[in-house]
Amino acid sequence: MITAVKRSTAFVVAAMFASAVAIGAQPARASAQRPVLEQQLRQRVAAVTKQRLGLSDDQMTQLEQSNARFAPQMQQLLASERETRRQLRVELTSPNPNQQHVGALIDQTISLQKQRVSIVEAEQKDLARFMTPVQRARYVALQTEFRRRAQEMARQNAGKNPDGFKRGGTGLRKIR
Repeated sequence: MITAVKRSTAFVVAAMFASAVAIGAQPARASAQRPVLEQQLRQRVAAVTKQRLGLSDDQMTQLEQSNARFAPQMQQLLASERETRRQLRVELTSPNPNQQHVGALIDQTISLQKQRVSIVEAEQKDLARFMTPVQRARYVALQTEFRRRAQEMARQNAGKNPDGFKRGGTGLRKIR
């Protein structure tokens, strides 16, 4: 039924979600189980997407192709945004921030925001070729939901040690 989906990821957010899931796994298990878990996640995300948006098999294939075109651009943009924010934090926490560098980083942040808008516009134009406006709106909402869940999981897993125990408090307790 979803054979094409098994070969590729349905969203950029699926990759983020998979990373968040893998963060909580123990190191030995993570490396062995990660490909299987990521594949299962991709299949589940694709099934949910297809069902919630009411996509046909042909639309699902086109969505995968569209995501394959835009995901690398968005991933590169996200990496650039993270690096820019990191550099800005370094400058702003410095005893003597470099005014020119901070100004350049602010300009770069604005430029990256413009690039994000351009990518989203191009992606939406591409999606409009094979999706109805309602499907596109639901897709945006679904992406937001997956992104929010991935961020929640990442926050929850941020406090865990590699052995699966949570940091903080008066002692360690096992997280399941």
